[in-house]
Amino acid sequence: MISPAHRKAAPAAFLGLLLCGTASAALAQPAASPPAVDAVAEAPDTEAGATVGEVTVTARRREETVQSVPLAISVVSADKVDSTGAFNVGRLQQLTPTLQYYSTNPRNTSVNIRGLGVPFGLTSDGFEQGVGFYIDDVYNARVATATFDFLDVSRIEVLRGPQGTLYGKNTTAGAVNITTNQPTFDFEAKAEVSAGNLSFKQAKAAISGPLSDTVAARLAISTTTRRGTIYNVTSRQWVNGQDNLGVRGQVLFKPNDDLAITFAGDYSKQDAECCAQIYVRTGATQRPLNRQYAALAAAQGYTVASTNPFDRITDVDANLNAGNKIGGVSARVVWNLGPGTLTSVTAWRFWDWKPENDRDFLGLSIVSKSQNPSQQDQYSQELRYNYAAERYDFVVGAFAFKQRIDTQGTEQQGPASSRWNIAPSNALSNDPTVLDGLVARNTQYLKNTSFALFGQASWKVTDAFTIQPGVRLNYDKKEGFYQRLVFDGQGVPVLLGQTGARRAAQLAIFTPQLSTPEFSDWNFSYDLTASYRFTPDVFGYATYAKSFKTGGINQNGLPTDAAGNPILAAGRIKPEDVDHFEAGVKTQFWDRRATLNVSAFRTDIKDYQATVTNGQLGVLRGYLANAGKVRSQGFEFDFAVRPSERFTAYANGAYTDATYRKFVDAPCPPELAGGTTVAAGQTPSAPGTPGGLSPANCDISGQRLPGVSKWSFSFGAEANLPTTFLGKEGEIYLGYDGSYRSNFSSNASPSIYTWVDGYSLSNFRAGFRTPDGLNVYGWVRNAFDENYFELLAVGPSNTGLIAGQPGDPRTWGVTLKAAF
Repeated sequence: MISPAHRKAAPAAFLGLLLCGTASAALAQPAASPPAVDAVAEAPDTEAGATVGEVTVTARRREETVQSVPLAISVVSADKVDSTGAFNVGRLQQLTPTLQYYSTNPRNTSVNIRGLGVPFGLTSDGFEQGVGFYIDDVYNARVATATFDFLDVSRIEVLRGPQGTLYGKNTTAGAVNITTNQPTFDFEAKAEVSAGNLSFKQAKAAISGPLSDTVAARLAISTTTRRGTIYNVTSRQWVNGQDNLGVRGQVLFKPNDDLAITFAGDYSKQDAECCAQIYVRTGATQRPLNRQYAALAAAQGYTVASTNPFDRITDVDANLNAGNKIGGVSARVVWNLGPGTLTSVTAWRFWDWKPENDRDFLGLSIVSKSQNPSQQDQYSQELRYNYAAERYDFVVGAFAFKQRIDTQGTEQQGPASSRWNIAPSNALSNDPTVLDGLVARNTQYLKNTSFALFGQASWKVTDAFTIQPGVRLNYDKKEGFYQRLVFDGQGVPVLLGQTGARRAAQLAIFTPQLSTPEFSDWNFSYDLTASYRFTPDVFGYATYAKSFKTGGINQNGLPTDAAGNPILAAGRIKPEDVDHFEAGVKTQFWDRRATLNVSAFRTDIKDYQATVTNGQLGVLRGYLANAGKVRSQGFEFDFAVRPSERFTAYANGAYTDATYRKFVDAPCPPELAGGTTVAAGQTPSAPGTPGGLSPANCDISGQRLPGVSKWSFSFGAEANLPTTFLGKEGEIYLGYDGSYRSNFSSNASPSIYTWVDGYSLSNFRAGFRTPDGLNVYGWVRNAFDENYFELLAVGPSNTGLIAGQPGDPRTWGVTLKAAF
């Protein structure tokens, strides 16, 4: 603790700056802390020796260096986040090869590690995330958090493999652990502004300092705006833009060296005209030719605005919106009790989602309205006690979590729906009033409760050999409610059992439904790690973990039988049963100028939770089911080198072989779906045979999991030279960051139409910086203007339409950072 005299230095002035910080938000953002090298290569610290610096992490709930932690972990510091423009999880994946991120909008976002985490496709509230998302020890249940800009971060740790015996919420694939900058008793202020093409503007600011001898505070703010990358010729607006605002405040009360209490609050908002997926191509299905895309579009005289997705043009006619608000408050108490530390983390968080979508992906008004606004409240309490002695240490903890999500959905058909969805042989297909205005109104809620006891111990058998067992006891309970009411264009209820051709056509689109699924269960999991320090610079470890991902419920409605009744047995999804094996070696060499960490892993999952769909328009957005078995295996490496203070380089890579080992009743890919269903044992038509026979289900055992590239790499380097510029001593520098990923499937069941080609991206930066925190540089991202897709999606009704989301084109700009 600093002296009282120092603490009293101008607290009033600091308070004034703190209060006016909001007013000046448009001019600022936190600058990076002094440069340091970590596992993903940082800018060099000109005052340090030419070594790869020790990187401190808290992955195991205590401060350790990356090279001494017996688990696979990537660490990205604030400097690296800023210099590479990796200001959200979507961009972070370019630095961490085993992290996969996919998002069609904030709600429908997937964050996976090693191909595992959440089912690929439309999100259901009724299952848990396989990748935990933590900010300052607070678990964020909604993956929409991952779409926001990072706010005043100190470092980001990406932990790979099951994390249940040290973390409050059990996660089977890994965790993203974000640590923000904390209040300080020394005054500091940082600011950053950026501008670039596509009307990109970003400003960040942070200010911190003492309010009294025992109280310090910190305020940070960030704002990002950017024009969209897709032009909508219908609305004459650029869509898929960025419009983000984030604010975070913290107050630290530290009455003595043994007790610290931090109160934090944050609020983030997105308000972009987003998110459009655009026409990519068409492919043949088993539907009759007159019910496939080309014939259906021609029948209504429709021509898509562009058949080249990289023209970045769309003509979607429904309103687009991605209104997204998230925030909360927390209290973190850290109390040193002799040889141990007691930590309490109490938090409340909310999420408010107000979307508008165009789910037919076209300029035809087939689906005129598609929106499922949601509101979430979550409460969490975590208690941990850390004890450390010469030969052993341990962590024991308890965790309680309560969550409620309410959703009010509207799906409405437009005037083009009758001709698109009713067979041409039926005269009603020529009557737009049959389906125009047909609407399904969905009301649903989820109540989710979880309790856990967990612990992990480390026994130092010898100075070199350590054994580390861990256990977890978990209870989960989920209660759901789902009701779909259907009304025709005149507002008359549409009910099961009603007769007549018009009603039959309407019930083929939307079926009324009521379900109240429930799930509750206890689970016990454990892990065991053995590590050995071969030399001061060579460290090895091996881990076995028996883990689980809790069961779930189908919250978006249930599949129906031939009579339109929900199949109630599908309401409950069994837990995943996980066996995980991992071994790794961490090394430092060349007088610690270089580090090389390698790991190999295998994860076997029984009853894998997968997203499936029935291919019909509006009947069901997607539901969960258990696949038989899944396996993810591979190896990874992280290399960093710093031969001198003037040069650093890094290379990280991963090989991931993630496949369905047994999934015999999977939904069929579009080329095998849409025709007359054949019974088990019969032979379906060849892929793409129009009007052919379709299997009821497909066996995709042995095929690759969606979203997983077998090979992925990140690499880069930076060189600098000392110089004087405008009377300031510093250094000029040139940096490069690249990434590559091989092809991946973008459909739950691999399809010949939805393989995303591999691609590589290159980013450059050049600038001038000083030791006191001034940094001005220019940057270009996707420098070679690579055309690539973030994902592809199968259009509704299995007409053969494939839509997609192109990645960002080349962007460039300048950034100015300063510290005070």
